[in-house]
Amino acid sequence: MSYLKISLGIFAVLAASRFFPHPPNFTSLIALGFYIPAIFGRKFIPAIIASYIVTDIYLGFHNLIFFTWGTIILIGLFSKLFANTFLIRILGALIASCLFFIITNFGVWTLGSYGFTINGLIMCYIAAIPFFAYNLISTLIFSVIIESLLKLNYVKIGN
Repeated sequence: MSYLKISLGIFAVLAASRFFPHPPNFTSLIALGFYIPAIFGRKFIPAIIASYIVTDIYLGFHNLIFFTWGTIILIGLFSKLFANTFLIRILGALIASCLFFIITNFGVWTLGSYGFTINGLIMCYIAAIPFFAYNLISTLIFSVIIESLLKLNYVKIGN
């Protein structure tokens, strides 16, 4: 498949998961941010970020863009380390979800609404747990969908 076709597919799935009604943080973003570079290579990280940019133009930019986009880039860069087997990929996607939670909520704390104290940082993470649950569940569900496509040979791993 060509870079353009895959990039358009990335955009379609990512945009659909952001625009269709869904619980907070229940999207394909982390799973795609992990699996696309793991399957097709790191050269698709810009396509993922471009999808974020285009959808954020419509949804609205926010103060955490550096943290969200940066975390997706980081996830994409380390995803090849987890590309070997089904269980390792699922584990990698779940680690990616945890990394997203840790980094983006640290970003929320740096905005100052919880106060610049250890207690404020802890309160910030505690307040985010319901969103993390949705993120973790959606990452697992979308990872299983992607793994099913791999198993059915609709998608091949490798550059």
